[in-house]
Amino acid sequence: MRIMPFFKRPLAHIVWATLLLSAMSPLTVAAALPDFTQLVEQAAPAVVNISTSRTVDEKTAGKSFSLPNQDQLPDIFKHFFERQFPQQKPRQQGPNPKLQSLGSGFIISDDGYLLTNYHVIEGADKIIVALSDRREMEAELVGSDPRSDLALLKIDADQLPYLTLADSDQLKVGEWVLAIGSPFGFDHSVTAGIVSAKGRSLRTETYVPFIQTDVAINPGNSGGPLFNLDGEVVGINSQIYTRSGGFMGLSFAIPSNTATSVVAQLRDHGEVSRGWLGVQIQEVSQDLAESFGLDKAAGALIAQVIEGSPALDAGLQAGDVITSVNGHEIILSAQVAHFIGALVPEEIALIGLVRGGENIYIKVVIGALPDQVSAALGAPEQGQYLARIGLRVASLPADKAKAWRIGHGVEIIEADQGVAQELGLQAGDVITSIANQRIESVEQIVGLVAQLPLHRSISLRIVRQGRPLYVAFRLNQ
Repeated sequence: MRIMPFFKRPLAHIVWATLLLSAMSPLTVAAALPDFTQLVEQAAPAVVNISTSRTVDEKTAGKSFSLPNQDQLPDIFKHFFERQFPQQKPRQQGPNPKLQSLGSGFIISDDGYLLTNYHVIEGADKIIVALSDRREMEAELVGSDPRSDLALLKIDADQLPYLTLADSDQLKVGEWVLAIGSPFGFDHSVTAGIVSAKGRSLRTETYVPFIQTDVAINPGNSGGPLFNLDGEVVGINSQIYTRSGGFMGLSFAIPSNTATSVVAQLRDHGEVSRGWLGVQIQEVSQDLAESFGLDKAAGALIAQVIEGSPALDAGLQAGDVITSVNGHEIILSAQVAHFIGALVPEEIALIGLVRGGENIYIKVVIGALPDQVSAALGAPEQGQYLARIGLRVASLPADKAKAWRIGHGVEIIEADQGVAQELGLQAGDVITSIANQRIESVEQIVGLVAQLPLHRSISLRIVRQGRPLYVAFRLNQ
């Protein structure tokens, strides 16, 4: 019988590995992990706490306090700090109480320019910046950009510590990153993690290729910096994915390259212009890829070219599949908005297409993104996503209201999860009431859904193909 030497047996491998690990000193193990102490010492002084206040009218004061447009945000993507958290409360009672909120920001120049999130200062009458040396100063709003959720502030000070914006395109998935901010008002809290993904598209923002991380981010971190190991800012913490309102390991930051472009435009012009192509696009499924002669299910299929758009002037056609923009490969359709939106109007873009099974390239003179994108596109209303019940609704079309003899309601244009799936709701159904409340508009149903109670039966009246039907459901979160 052949006897295997002990050190070659599988069990021996485990024993030897255990002995080696136990022999390693704690210092040896720690040396394998990054040391953030020097980074924090150098960077923390440039991170600030931002508090805002705004006057609310007597009618609003009688209700729960929230920021403007809070009820229009999907529950599942909660903007950090000011979105329905207990820190938002009136400073005083009376006919004109003050609503206060807190957030984070950071200094980007020694003469007092600061960067934060737009939603941190949205609707504020007064913005107070608290520096690391305990000085407090009132800030001027230089400009803001709701589409990227960024705001540029200015305080009257000089010789300030400041942070450098890095090239976020160099950031790699798996790389260590660190955040400094004021979660729940705890100033200069430090959390760390890794980059989970890049180029993420969220329902709430179309033109930002978000950096996804697993850094612990909570209410109050909003607007704070995300660092690489060199102490450079690679992102601005902006959103979280949550079902509970707190950290769940999915945090999203605005890339520093996006911030660099926005800051430059806000400083020079006070507003931000974005590139516009003028097409409606959709994802390429495997079946569509085969039908269009593509090697793989990638790219952006042009479903419509808008009249008077740069795309139409350049000769783009419905049925073209966009495969690249200025040499950047397009895998998902959302990437087109990322790359085009980052361009300056009047800039020439080289668009790679597949048309009739052939690869072609077309130069397009990029236009300026209109303020009202849906109107400019001539596209159907994109509607509002109601994450609590898993559907998207839009205004009731006049022709449907007339054909079905409905005087009020909103149309379902997407039903993809949760309650919507359980009830069997379908695109094209019309919601006429919820919780026994008559529905008159998209804005109204957004507000009602945000206030629906948990663990109670809620009625929903829909009209399908002209026939009314009542159903009921319960919300567990």
